Amino acid sequence: MSSTVDTTARYLKTHEWARADGDLVVCGISDHAQQALNDLVYVELPRVGDTLKAGDRFGAVESVKAASDVYMPVSGAITAVNTALEKAPEIINKDPYGEGWMIKIKPNNPAEFEQLLDAAAYEELLKAEEH
Repeated sequence: MSSTVDTTARYLKTHEWARADGDLVVCGISDHAQQALNDLVYVELPRVGDTLKAGDRFGAVESVKAASDVYMPVSGAITAVNTALEKAPEIINKDPYGEGWMIKIKPNNPAEFEQLLDAAAYEELLKAEEH
C-alpha cells in the first residue's frame, strides 16, 4: 500500500511531518510511519512548556510490533499536545495529517522549517527506502 504525502507539509528523514500554522508549527508522524508501525497502542507526548531543539526526541509511538521515538522538526517551545492520543492512539492510524497531530511548537528559529524536506524530496526518500 502506498503512503500518502501531505503536500502542504515538510518532513524529517525520520518520518515526522511539520506544517506551518500561523506562527506555530504543527507536527506528527507521516502516513508512511504509521503504516510501518501498524496499529498504534501507545503515544508518549511531551509537556506543554517543554523547550527542545530540532532533532531532539520529543516522544514516542508504540504499536504491537515496534516502538519508535519521535523527533522535533524545529527548535522551540511546546505550546500544545494532542491529549486525545493518550486515550486513542489509533487516531494517528486513521488521520496522521489531521486529527492525528501530536504537538504544536512555537519555533525559536523559523528558518529551520525551511530546511526540512518538502513533499517532493520526502517522496524521493520513500522511493529510495523501498529499494
